[in-house]
Amino acid sequence: MPFSRTDVHFRPAQVVTGFGFGPASTRDVTLAETFLAARCQPQPRLSCVGSPALGPYVADKGFTSHQAQRRWQQLSQAQVISPPYAHSLTPWPQAMHTWFNSIRQIVETVYDKLLNTFRLNRERPHDLSGFQARLAAKVALHNFCIWLNRSLGRPLLAFANLLAW
Repeated sequence: MPFSRTDVHFRPAQVVTGFGFGPASTRDVTLAETFLAARCQPQPRLSCVGSPALGPYVADKGFTSHQAQRRWQQLSQAQVISPPYAHSLTPWPQAMHTWFNSIRQIVETVYDKLLNTFRLNRERPHDLSGFQARLAAKVALHNFCIWLNRSLGRPLLAFANLLAW
């Protein structure tokens, strides 16, 4: 996939509420800055990012920068939580690590659904608009499966027997 860097935001119900993508060479912090700014001040060309989150954003260690997190809070009213580095001066208590890891597991499961279950990792579009259309279609399919599972009283991410491929 030529556009392999993606930022996706999830509500606690595992529904994708917005997405963005850029070249794999782009730093995570730079993508996040654009994503959060576009959510704060909507841009017609970036409507796929969605609306601002009602709570904090949970990110991996690639976003552990107190300076960047303060900037995002000031400019985009976005609170970003990422784990401290191993030798941080302000380590988290175990309960915080447990909570954080449970949320990140949901994020990683949703990524896995998009990349493997819905085969986004096998897409080979010829241009950017083709990739964007395919990504949007797979996000919509993911959200539909969540809705269907909720309607049927099933676990939200139990897609395996919904899809016959």
